[in-house]
Amino acid sequence: MTIPSPTNALTQKPWQTPAILLMAMAAVMQIAFAAWMAMTNNFAVEVLSFSGKEIGIQQSIREIPGFLSFAAVFLLLLGREQTWAYISILLLGSAAAVTGIFSSFQGFLITTFISSVGFHYYETMHQSLSLQWLPKKTAPATMGKILAVSSFAQLAVFGFIFIAGAWFAMSFTNIYMITGIFTCVGILIIWFSFPKFNDGAPQHKKLILRQRYWLYYALTFMGGARRQIFMVFAGFMMVERFGFKIHDVMALMIANQLVTMILAPLIGKWIVRFGERKILTIEYIGLIFVFIAYAYVPTWEMAVALYIIDHAFFAMAISMKTYFQKIADPSDIAPTAGVAFTINHIAAVFIPVLFGLIWVINPAAVFLAGAAMAFVSLVLARFVPLAPEEGNEFVWSIEQTKT
Repeated sequence: MTIPSPTNALTQKPWQTPAILLMAMAAVMQIAFAAWMAMTNNFAVEVLSFSGKEIGIQQSIREIPGFLSFAAVFLLLLGREQTWAYISILLLGSAAAVTGIFSSFQGFLITTFISSVGFHYYETMHQSLSLQWLPKKTAPATMGKILAVSSFAQLAVFGFIFIAGAWFAMSFTNIYMITGIFTCVGILIIWFSFPKFNDGAPQHKKLILRQRYWLYYALTFMGGARRQIFMVFAGFMMVERFGFKIHDVMALMIANQLVTMILAPLIGKWIVRFGERKILTIEYIGLIFVFIAYAYVPTWEMAVALYIIDHAFFAMAISMKTYFQKIADPSDIAPTAGVAFTINHIAAVFIPVLFGLIWVINPAAVFLAGAAMAFVSLVLARFVPLAPEEGNEFVWSIEQTKT
């Protein structure tokens, strides 16, 4: 895979590279998104008086645009992926900026939906561009660096929220406004600072579903299902059960990002060294134990430790992306990125509502279901070849699946 050059390569500056652009977009996007996600549970409980039922509805609304991510491929008929990534971040930042102004159940659902459209379509474009622009041999390591930069941006945002809330008692409305505006300004600066890079292989501008990608689809589906348990209920448990305030949540988020900043580049290197199957296997075995522990966690200290460990495993999801990069036809990457996000969000549409009702009856059952999902993912991970490539997308034989 050749590194894409800008359309005006003669005037390119040393820092104007695809990798730097991907890092810059990831960092700017996180200013609004990290603030929105970090404050959601506290805003919902402290301002809107949400219970598990309402938070489940709100989270399901948030996942609808992810379910519709397959439509992103049709945007390629109207413009470049790079441009749509910029527009998506602008949409996210704008919606986040006004979230605190519309402090009602209906208003929160509307801003949730709009910001989610921006986030999910950005993620679709960003993933597609990453797989097209980054060389296969170094992609895991570079993706680890991108994740580390993203974590640093989140860390800065969490630090700001912690100081704003704990020291200055700044309102949710003002924090949402400040972070949303910073994201909008940041992406406009990036838009005018980087050239338009040439795309990789010409991308299909239609939906692509191939039988040989079935394992990637299955892993993606299960990953989306178990992610919802963490995103919705692990954080909600901290607020509802252990009474975490916004500054407590920010301290927890800061710890998460410090761990991710250290681990993400290392995990990228480990994927290069040990391969996707071994990394996925470690991730899912760890998650089984984490979710079982969540179900019976007795103290907030143990809950915090589990939360940080759980979040650290997200960095290992890089291996799923690089597995697909190795087995994919280069022209399938953009349409499959959209389809993958849709598959990832099939479970996300109904799990928050369904499990929100289960949560009211038995919170432990929610986390035990997460452990079962992690076990299914572990079984699927064992079908990933040691050396995946086109024509060697999965293995069935027991001998072939031995580590």
